[in-house]
Amino acid sequence: MPATDLRVAANTAIFEVSEAKRWLLGGYNHGHLANLAYPVAMEMALGFRFTAERFYQLGFVNRLVEPEALMETALEMARHMLTLPPAARVNTIHMMRRMRPAPTPAQQALAAKLHEHGDKSDLLESRAAFAEKRAPNFKGWLDPADRYRMPEMDQD
Repeated sequence: MPATDLRVAANTAIFEVSEAKRWLLGGYNHGHLANLAYPVAMEMALGFRFTAERFYQLGFVNRLVEPEALMETALEMARHMLTLPPAARVNTIHMMRRMRPAPTPAQQALAAKLHEHGDKSDLLESRAAFAEKRAPNFKGWLDPADRYRMPEMDQD
């Protein structure tokens, strides 16, 4: 979702970035790409739930509509975009996408390390607990001391 250019949500929708619950690294980049305030990005990365109304207030959603108006609103926005001169539409979208915040190569490399930092059996445990509708029993790390041996970003 963070790479979408425009977002329309039903006012009854609930959003959750689930990586923190299902992987060894939360969705650290979603709030960053959307240029949200750090505390909100942290909340997203840690898998907290958001109402569509809150995301609209934060600027993460462009339009908030009744559920039955969702598709028509999205189509209306698409029709508007088609009224723009083609080069203006394409060039503007291209420029706006280049202005979007992005994790640095060092941050992306750290994320790759963190995807490997932890007991991977927790990945399966998370999915099994969800499927079985029970609380998960996580291990964390194969060696508990690894909790204190965090990978760091390489400095260029």
